[in-house]
Amino acid sequence: MQCQELLVRGLSLGMILGGVMHFICLMKSHAAYGRYVDTSGSSMMVPARLAWFLQEIPALLVPLLLMMTTDGNHGTGKHLMLWTFCLHYFQRSCIYSLLTKGRPYPFNIMLTGVVVCSINGFLQAHYLLHCATFHSTWFSDACLLTGLIIFFLGMGINIHSDHILRNLRNPGEISYKIPRGGMFEYVSGANFFGEIVEWLGYAVATWSLPTFAFAFFTICFIGPRAYHHHKFYNEKFKDFPRSRRSLIPFIF
Repeated sequence: MQCQELLVRGLSLGMILGGVMHFICLMKSHAAYGRYVDTSGSSMMVPARLAWFLQEIPALLVPLLLMMTTDGNHGTGKHLMLWTFCLHYFQRSCIYSLLTKGRPYPFNIMLTGVVVCSINGFLQAHYLLHCATFHSTWFSDACLLTGLIIFFLGMGINIHSDHILRNLRNPGEISYKIPRGGMFEYVSGANFFGEIVEWLGYAVATWSLPTFAFAFFTICFIGPRAYHHHKFYNEKFKDFPRSRRSLIPFIF
C-alpha cells in the first residue's frame, strides 16, 4: 500500500478539531461514565470490564492486522514505534480491562470509543508503516531516546495510579476516598497525567503530525476529566490537600 498522505493529513487534522470540540464540551459538562454515569437513565449499560475491552481492543488489532497484511521490510524504527503504540493498548485492553472495578458503561460512549480507537489505530499504523521515514542514525537520535524515556515513564505512572485507584476501597465498600501515594500527592488526575505523558513521549519519539495530533486529542479528552475529578474531591472532602493540582503538578 502506498502512503495516503491526504488521508493521513485529513485524519490528523480531524483529530485535532475533534479534540478542540471535546475540550469545549467537556469543560462545561463531564463525560457520563465512571462516577458521573446515571444508572437510572434509559441508556443501555455494558459491564465495565467488557466495555473497556471492546473499546480499546481495536487500537491493538487494527495495527496488528496492517502489519500482517503489509508486504516488505519496513525497517526496525517503524516497527519499534508501532509496537510501542500496541504495548499501551495491549495493557489497556487485555490487562486493565480485566482488573478494573468500574461502574457499568453507557453503550453509546463505548461505541464512540470503538470508532475513535479504530480510526486512530489505522492512522498511527498506516503512517508508521507507509509514510514515516527513519534514517540509519535514527537509533542515536535525541528525539527517539527522549521520547521513549518519556513514554515509559508515563506508562509507569499510569499503571501505578490505576493500581492505587483499584485498591482505594475494601471489598463491599462503595464510598469514595481521597487517592494518596505516587503522583496523586501532586495531582488529582494522576492516571490521566501518566497517559498524557505517554503520548507526548510517543509524539516526541516519532516527531510527526499524526502522533502529535493524537497526543493533543488525548490532552483535550482526559484533561477536562482530571479537572472535574479535582473539583469533585474539593467539594466532597474537607480534608482534601489544598496543594494538590488537577493535572499538572504545581501548576494546574
